[in-house]
Amino acid sequence: MRYKSKAIVLMITVILFIAIGTSSHAKIVTDQLGRKITVSDNPQRVVALAPSITEIIYALGQENLLKGVTLYSDFPPAAASLPKVGSYVQLNLEKIVALKPDLCIAIKDGNPRVVANRLESLNIPVYAVDPRNLETVMQTVLEIGNLLNASQRADLLVQRMRSRVLKVKSLVAKAGYRPRVFFQIGISPIVSVGTDTFMHELIVLAGGKNLAQGPVAYPRFSREQVLILSPEVFIITSMARAAVFEQVKAEWSRWPNMPAIRDHRIFLEDSNFFDRPTPRLVDGLELLVKLIHPELFDETQ
Repeated sequence: MRYKSKAIVLMITVILFIAIGTSSHAKIVTDQLGRKITVSDNPQRVVALAPSITEIIYALGQENLLKGVTLYSDFPPAAASLPKVGSYVQLNLEKIVALKPDLCIAIKDGNPRVVANRLESLNIPVYAVDPRNLETVMQTVLEIGNLLNASQRADLLVQRMRSRVLKVKSLVAKAGYRPRVFFQIGISPIVSVGTDTFMHELIVLAGGKNLAQGPVAYPRFSREQVLILSPEVFIITSMARAAVFEQVKAEWSRWPNMPAIRDHRIFLEDSNFFDRPTPRLVDGLELLVKLIHPELFDETQ
């Protein structure tokens, strides 16, 4: 009887193995870090390890595959109700494993490499992306679309993004002047955005001159330095700290000789339009054009 029982167990194991093998095959892909990853060709349990990845998966219409996300995955609003696996910089390994993912999608800028390595040692594939500008954001959309069998949706989404960017470029080409723009993302100290940021690319594409451009990604400024730069457009980005940023706007308003204050061109905007590598960067670009070059829209109406 003991041998018969073992035979039955073995038979069940073989049947399950065959069933799993026929329902989902593996494929080898290369992620944006150049690593070859073996993934299911039909993933059903996906954990997104950054809010931007969550957004992209929703934009692709594949949110039904999402079983876990990180803190601050708040767009679209439905994402906020999904199980959380910690913040993208402090991932909770146990919570990720408990969700039994067949694919985790990570981002190089923030996700701890040690957690990714541990997941892979547990045979949980981790596909890493590393978007650095609008072009690589679009490439990321295409790659995630390929991973999740949503290539057609991804292609259409990227085509629309490219079309909107070209429309902005065509519009900005009509402008004869690039206003001086100061983009404030930090309060104390005052922090702005250097050349190697999404915000810089958007400012330039929108027809502005980034006063903080340079090799330091997030340079710090004194109030006096900002006043000397004499910005013509002043943008302050906020998330859940709207009241604090309103106070910052009020403090800058004490300097009426600053062109941006004199001309009422100081604005508070949602930071997620400018610093999350998602399709919404194009929304941010279109918003910036209206803030930097409102005259272009007056002429086209």
